[in-house]
Amino acid sequence: MTRTSRARVARRIAAGAAYGGGGIGLAGAAGVGLLLAEVRLARRRVGNGRSPNVPNADGLYGAVYTVPGLPALRLTMLGDSTAAGQGVHRAGQTPGALLASGVAAVAERPVGLSTVAAPGACSDDLDRQVTRALADPSRVPDICVIMIGANDVTHRVPPARSVRHLSAAVRRLRTAGAEVVVGTCPDLGTIEPVQQPLRWLARRTSRQLAAAQTIGAVEQGGRTVSLGDLLGPEFAANPRELFGPDSYHPSAEGYATAAMAVLPTVCAVLGLWPAQDERPDAARREGFLPVARAAAEAASEAGTEVTAALPRGPRGPWALLKRRKRRRVWEPEAGARSAPAEEPTESGESGESGEPTESGEPQAKASA
Repeated sequence: MTRTSRARVARRIAAGAAYGGGGIGLAGAAGVGLLLAEVRLARRRVGNGRSPNVPNADGLYGAVYTVPGLPALRLTMLGDSTAAGQGVHRAGQTPGALLASGVAAVAERPVGLSTVAAPGACSDDLDRQVTRALADPSRVPDICVIMIGANDVTHRVPPARSVRHLSAAVRRLRTAGAEVVVGTCPDLGTIEPVQQPLRWLARRTSRQLAAAQTIGAVEQGGRTVSLGDLLGPEFAANPRELFGPDSYHPSAEGYATAAMAVLPTVCAVLGLWPAQDERPDAARREGFLPVARAAAEAASEAGTEVTAALPRGPRGPWALLKRRKRRRVWEPEAGARSAPAEEPTESGESGESGEPTESGEPQAKASA
């Protein structure tokens, strides 16, 4: 599918979400029997993501930066197992911990992490998660990161319905005063056990949903980062390194790659980047595009950011497409996190760490 076609389909899905229609189905009728058989086989081979062991990474990161009278920044993770960090064994390897420690280092300010993401969640669970995130009006998050969409594809949720729930979640969070960054649906065509023709269909439908999610989130005031072929060509080229033991969820290196893609946008939305970095760079193929076209471009290239831009064009809203340089992240050092006493991690660990290598990449690996 060309980017022009993907932009057109994404626009139709987003319109269906906005006006209550069913949108476009992610799969046609032809070959459904074969595809369903392959889905069942793939689920058996990847373990179906059923492991309940998700490290509890909630707590305070960057306490060394504490200044009396200056409150910590509040980061909340929403979404599915990818946002929660399922597939790794230490709290410090989860995307929430990596982002919290990364933001703390850039801002030189403590960051309190709260996770309401739920393994197995589809987009219709976001309403419940947002309610939890906003339960205390005096503690509205400064920044919310949402990673959602993979389960919507595997459960064949109509894409317009998925986008409708995501748009509503972004709207509620923005209305409450929180900034929002959405990591859009990853490319499920990179999952190693998935065979053709399901692999082709998974890639096509994942990218269609990611583009439509971008339109929905940006139109509600959020920013998006494409997770693409699960965070760049690294996943397709090196699946055994970047997928965890179940061959479905990311490993420690995979989550670190995700955090590298999302961290620059999180820092930008919090005003932690120099103003000149917010201008489009023609050398990096950045610029202003109609939002549907920007969404299609982003869906094809992992790590691409899309944010709303003014003024509105004659054919609808425009967006700024940016290809930010990724920031290296690594697991927080031992003792870097102050976890709430009433919420111990499920693994009983408290932030053991792998030290960064000379290249700055994390050493720690998820063990089988």
